[in-house]
Amino acid sequence: MDSTDQQNEQIAKAVHENLKHVLAENITLAENIDYTNFGDLIGGIQSADAIFIIASGRSGYSMRSAAMRLMHLGLRVYFVGDTTTPAIKAGDLLWAASGSGTTSTIVKAAEKARQVGANVVAITTNASSILASIANTHIQIPAAEKQDHDGVRSKQYAGSLFEQALLLIGDAVFMELWKINGTPAEELWKRHANME
Repeated sequence: MDSTDQQNEQIAKAVHENLKHVLAENITLAENIDYTNFGDLIGGIQSADAIFIIASGRSGYSMRSAAMRLMHLGLRVYFVGDTTTPAIKAGDLLWAASGSGTTSTIVKAAEKARQVGANVVAITTNASSILASIANTHIQIPAAEKQDHDGVRSKQYAGSLFEQALLLIGDAVFMELWKINGTPAEELWKRHANME
């Protein structure tokens, strides 16, 4: 085996170990989340006239995935900031995610949503954050914030664990809504993008 092959083998093993570590952190996190308020999130989604989702950066990519799955269920869902997003109003739901709970655009959106009488559900790592205090319902994810560099909650960089958790939580929430909804997968598929 030449040096390139040895290096590739070492890299393959390292990436495998890294992936196992990422998965292990998510499993540990899943066991430490307080799931009490997820009923409010699911009930809020079910009763909302429209669902608005907001998050920034990598969290935004995770939450866009949740928005897509809610659309597959046939719900009216918008990602805040897209050019086709309408005004939020009473009877709507804003599902907001911010690791710190202090991201200014997300806090302002939550304030506006509350002003017009919309329901706000926030997911953060910080129960004492401004976003958590504005929300009707707060769900705390005990992951590291971006500035937590000590590696106690996660060995991953910045807010990676929180962002991964958002993606997985979005799918878990979708699965429960889908089970309640009962629509066959074949019907959901009809709403899948066909201009890709």
